[in-house]
Amino acid sequence: MKKRLLGKTGFEISEISLGTWQVGGRWGDPFSHRNAAEILATAVDRGVNFIDTADVYGDGESEKAVGEFVRSRSERIFVATKCGRRLNPHTDSSYQPAALRKFVEDSLRNMKLETIDLIQLHCPPTETYYRPEIFGLFDELKREGKIGNMGVSVERVEEAMKAIEYDNVTTVQIIFNMFRQRPAEKFFAAAAEKQVGIIARVPLASGLLTGKFTASTSFGKDDHRTFNRNGEAFDKGETFSGIDYRKGLQAVEDLKKAFPQGTDLTSVALKWILMHPQVSCVIPGASRPDQVISNLEAAGVPDLTAGQLEAVKRVYLQLLWPDLAKEKW
Repeated sequence: MKKRLLGKTGFEISEISLGTWQVGGRWGDPFSHRNAAEILATAVDRGVNFIDTADVYGDGESEKAVGEFVRSRSERIFVATKCGRRLNPHTDSSYQPAALRKFVEDSLRNMKLETIDLIQLHCPPTETYYRPEIFGLFDELKREGKIGNMGVSVERVEEAMKAIEYDNVTTVQIIFNMFRQRPAEKFFAAAAEKQVGIIARVPLASGLLTGKFTASTSFGKDDHRTFNRNGEAFDKGETFSGIDYRKGLQAVEDLKKAFPQGTDLTSVALKWILMHPQVSCVIPGASRPDQVISNLEAAGVPDLTAGQLEAVKRVYLQLLWPDLAKEKW
């Protein structure tokens, strides 16, 4: 597994790492500590050393599983979690230093760790990025030894641009994939100049970019791909990257034409992301150990050709960008 530098953190992390939303999030299946342990072990046994979780995944159960696993291993495993989404209502006025401090301390208790390697604000409202006192809290937490670094997980490029104005922001987690290319057009260069690490999330567009879905594919009622397609529960950009499902299926069929028949679209979709040198790591999720193995195969896939890269850009610009532009992602 190749390693890349995670910005100002100084961490050398696996370029394909592990996101745990599927393990303990809104993907239809109940949380299972046994399944979580198997997924985590499969990843780490194959060279993954960076795990991303959040306090809302499985209502804290994902953090507990990650902490228990990390404590059981001898390897250096970097742990990132997130805070803020437990606020109710999830509004800018709810973001207060005391509330966020409590969330960080709750996460430490969940994971039974002395220090969180990377704590990230979890997609706060846009207004929150303009409040220095929120970001200043994390300097205090670092001095207290409760966190090692702070970062943000964002919905929009403009939020990412504002976040990196704060010197203590070491990483930005952002949706970036073949369907969501705007971050590379503006943000990546600015992040590199500030030595901010980039964590690419939702890399497979909620599974669309696996190429395995059809118009008749159904998802469980508790799966966000059923109940959040239009942003009914949270930002719709999180579900299929905000792409209309049927239009996404058409885009996948168009992408397949650029590659030899039988090509594993999952691997080339992840490889496409890794071809951007500013990306520190990509964090595909997995609900089963075999999905971890499939995701990690992207590390050995050859770079896409110039013609294939052009085809990816063409599908994005012609089929998807007109709709995405309206959302300012």
